Amino acid sequence: MSGLRHIVPAALLALSFTAAGADGSTKLACNGTAGFADSFEGRRTFLWQPDRLERARSSVQAGGLSSAKAELIAAAEQAMSQGPYTVTAKSRAPASGDLHDYTSLGPYWWPDPSKPDGRPYVRRDGRFNPERDGDDFDLTRLESMSRDVQSLSLAYFITGEQRYAAKAASLVRTWFIATETRMNPNLAHAQSIPGRVAGRAEGIIDAHRLVRVVESIGLLEPSGELGAQESARLKAWFGALVEWMATSAIGRAEREKNNNHGVYYDALISHFALFAGNEQLAERTIRRAGARRLRPQIGSNGGMPGELKRTRSLHYTTWTLTAMMNLADLGNCVGVDVWNYPSPDRPLIRTAVDFLVPYVGSEHQWPWPELDRTEHSGIQEVLIRAGWAWQEPSYIELAARYSERYRSLPRNVLLPAFPDD
Repeated sequence: MSGLRHIVPAALLALSFTAAGADGSTKLACNGTAGFADSFEGRRTFLWQPDRLERARSSVQAGGLSSAKAELIAAAEQAMSQGPYTVTAKSRAPASGDLHDYTSLGPYWWPDPSKPDGRPYVRRDGRFNPERDGDDFDLTRLESMSRDVQSLSLAYFITGEQRYAAKAASLVRTWFIATETRMNPNLAHAQSIPGRVAGRAEGIIDAHRLVRVVESIGLLEPSGELGAQESARLKAWFGALVEWMATSAIGRAEREKNNNHGVYYDALISHFALFAGNEQLAERTIRRAGARRLRPQIGSNGGMPGELKRTRSLHYTTWTLTAMMNLADLGNCVGVDVWNYPSPDRPLIRTAVDFLVPYVGSEHQWPWPELDRTEHSGIQEVLIRAGWAWQEPSYIELAARYSERYRSLPRNVLLPAFPDD
């Protein structure tokens, strides 16, 4: 896990629920490649919804949510002294020989103790090799960059302090734009396996950390810290990444996966395509998601057979639902109703949520394999988002059972940015 899931206190749950339209208010429109810009003072977000953010900011400015605000500002202040982060800082180049190519290690692959050099590595499903966090790989830098950009952009939005926006823009500029330090727009060397492969299709899922960067860039728009030419270069960078995802052998292989990887592929390429200005690709991808992703992967009882066989089946069930919900939210931007894609008796995503309900607060009774039964954040996230989507208070009430275990303002209003891998 990358430690990104944080649960919020009950007061914040209630705040976000009403901000999402459960109080009968009209939801704001996400309009294609413009996202929420028209109703968010030019801020071009796609998953971070203005009503939730605005209500959280109003509450903070009125003196509420003090502990959550303190946590956010502390994270932003720490980010002010961190970085800049760059893929060129790794201690050795990937197989391409180019330091600008992102590289990471397959998370569940370990040295073979029976081999003198440990190669080829062997798989231990669900057990993370800490080697992946080392300087030879870019995962920690990518994680740190995206986390700090998010903290800073949110602090700028909440407080209006320009220095937070300036720092966030600097981190974005270093990672994506500056010639000497920019990442090449591909993931050809992501989740490599020593002795086996220099990069693989599954590595595309590392890019989920760019979700919060895309949304943060939108939040920074009023600051003017990223100029018009820089904004154009960022769109071009994500456009090139979309092209690589759509046409490379690795990208095509990931697109064909019939588990969580295929769902994340669709969610990521759709999100990045909208940011880059390719609404047609996003709509085409999202329109086929019900038949291509939801129906084959969600069983008649709401369980996901492909994820239930994993050693971390509860995590992978909620992890996959997170991507399905991201697709559904992005569908709202292109006029495709994924949230209510039908099953015989209720929306298909809702059957998957209801499959989890009996285990809320009783994860120890989950009858499938799970190495970490203390991980509750995934269930709480899908319950909150289900409550928002169907204006169903019972889901929020269930989610509130976890509300005192973790506290975070960002998670409360920006849930789609917090998946783990």
